[in-house]
Amino acid sequence: MTSPTTSSLPAPRPAPRTDADLGRLLIQCQDGPGIVSAVSGFLSRAGANIVDLAQHSTAPEGGRFFQRTEFRLPGLSAAREELERTFAAEVAAPFGMEFVVTEAAKPKRVAILVSKTDHCVLDLLWRNRRGQLDMNVVMVVSNHPDLADEIRPFGVPYVHVPATRDNRAEAEQRQLDLLRGNVDLVVLARYMQIITPTFLAGVGCPLINIHHSFLPAFIGAAPYQKAKERGVKLVGATAHYVTEDLDEGPIIEQDVVRVDHRHSTPDLARLGADVERAVLSRAVRWHLEDRVARNGGSTVVF
Repeated sequence: MTSPTTSSLPAPRPAPRTDADLGRLLIQCQDGPGIVSAVSGFLSRAGANIVDLAQHSTAPEGGRFFQRTEFRLPGLSAAREELERTFAAEVAAPFGMEFVVTEAAKPKRVAILVSKTDHCVLDLLWRNRRGQLDMNVVMVVSNHPDLADEIRPFGVPYVHVPATRDNRAEAEQRQLDLLRGNVDLVVLARYMQIITPTFLAGVGCPLINIHHSFLPAFIGAAPYQKAKERGVKLVGATAHYVTEDLDEGPIIEQDVVRVDHRHSTPDLARLGADVERAVLSRAVRWHLEDRVARNGGSTVVF
């Protein structure tokens, strides 16, 4: 299969329309008095109306403070740059605050990496088409050509980049050429290749991965068969941000389903796929809606 160049990729289909004046402000800093008042007062003076606010401190005293605020500001797109500049000077600097302002009407650009297993990628694309995941899927990249016919009906470019031990560096560079500067998020939808520190440093955006919850007990091939042989009673999945520590990044979402001796190995695999789809879609949605704040090796999810 011929892999298209970035310039030849068709424009993604528009995501569902969102209120053009709806903004999101995500902050974190050392906890202390006056933070909520300062943020709310600033937004009020800017002419914004707060429509949703959630906050969390990691400790009663001396903790890390997190807050997610949704606000409506007429003409947000035009006012955003000045809003960010003024907020940085008047609020963020005095509190030593990290912050990000986003516009709900501008969906994040997403690339999905996949190998041969289709249940997670097809679920994400279906939810996107149904309006359940507000994102622009700009491409699906795979190290195998197998899923091209399944992806094509969604109107999303399918880019085959063969990746093996022998050509890992070359394949990685090809992927980086496609992704760098073109996407805001990469989702590993059962992508069965090691993500190297070089790739993480060069891609320029977060990565979310999904895997079964047997790790590290049943690592490697045939985990459901190993689980069956050990008599597991729970089958689950974990979605997390990708770091250099394989499968140990900050967890965004998890879920489980109970199983017993009557379930066969194919039953366990089927139930596991169901949980993986649900967990990954929730994790991706929360990231798209700016609900996830990273706190060292953990997360705060509003």
